[in-house]
Amino acid sequence: MEPQNVEYLYQVSRRKIDAVKTVFHRSLYGKINWDNRLIGIKGCKGVGKTTMLLQYIKESIPDKSKVLYVSLDNIWFESNSLVSLVEYHYTHGGTYVFLDEIHYLPNWQTILKNLYDDYPDLKICYTGSSMLKIDAQGKDLSRRQRVYELPRLSFREFLEMEGLYIGPSYELQDLLDRHTDIAADIVSHIKVLPAFENYLQHGCYPFYQEEGDGFLLRLQDAVRMTLENDLPQLTDISFPTIQKIKQMLMILAARVPQTPNMSMLYGQLETNREQGLKMLYLLEQAGLLTLLTRETKSLKHMPKPDKLYLGDCNLMFALSPRVDTGTLRETFFSQQLQVGNELILPSAGDFLVNGKWLFEIGGKGKDFSQIKDIKDSFLAIDDIEIGHHNRIPLWLFGFLH
Repeated sequence: MEPQNVEYLYQVSRRKIDAVKTVFHRSLYGKINWDNRLIGIKGCKGVGKTTMLLQYIKESIPDKSKVLYVSLDNIWFESNSLVSLVEYHYTHGGTYVFLDEIHYLPNWQTILKNLYDDYPDLKICYTGSSMLKIDAQGKDLSRRQRVYELPRLSFREFLEMEGLYIGPSYELQDLLDRHTDIAADIVSHIKVLPAFENYLQHGCYPFYQEEGDGFLLRLQDAVRMTLENDLPQLTDISFPTIQKIKQMLMILAARVPQTPNMSMLYGQLETNREQGLKMLYLLEQAGLLTLLTRETKSLKHMPKPDKLYLGDCNLMFALSPRVDTGTLRETFFSQQLQVGNELILPSAGDFLVNGKWLFEIGGKGKDFSQIKDIKDSFLAIDDIEIGHHNRIPLWLFGFLH
């Protein structure tokens, strides 16, 4: 490979590293073991995966000549091979490779395994779609790598990014036990309710700061790119099916939340139950829907969803023709609690978390009538700063990560 053929990539790499801002870091940044030789970071489009890579390079690798950052959706890879590029980088003293958008690389798992095995002192870090599935049996990557998932911005991270408040995250049990004291401390520093309203509208994705009034348009574009670009790279579904998935998302965005009439939905899309269920779960894997079921989901068992939400509250403003306040509250709660917890639809109440805690979501007038006499039941209440006993401010669940 000729030096002039790769110099363009090195220039892009240096330019991006120099330009990245390091004032704010996602909470996952400090939890990653960057010393691992093979690191994967998954997440929805727009949550900040690229920024995290570039921040680490800028702050933690003194000799930038040893680093190469590339995005695999770069047109350069239409006629050039990643393996040849890594060979060139390695033989010219490189010891770090950062690969963005790995799902654009055909046979990416096999190539990563080979790079790991063939270059014993090369550190590799890659990012990819939240839909990435590691075929541990076929490619044997599981014992070689650590994979992390970067969620959307939590409300706590949003406050820090805005420069309004810096404070710790809390385990769910700790928050349930001490929510009055925790909330009282936070509201002594900031006006939390106006900030919470802003978060619901535009605070789930770090790029809101650079987009301003164009945020919702860019979010719509991120959704389109996920479905039109990422999905074909990661699945074997046809273009007509992708069009049906887009149609399904827009139909559901206008109706959430609901206990869906699946037969009617599949009929409207001119598809069958098996294909329709597959499309629903692809939308969930892409982070665009939350499927709530009355039984535990697994990789081998995909039960019919009993209730549907959009994947986050910002998507409601970007995709829904009308934003219902009650639905917005429930969407926020499900979005925050999905990180590290299991949610199912209970027979009474709105959410059962980890098979133990029952939650009902509502406004100031919500009472315990629907979940009275049920052990470990709580109300998550909107429009209050501080709660008491088992009434907890809804916004406080944004401090779980």
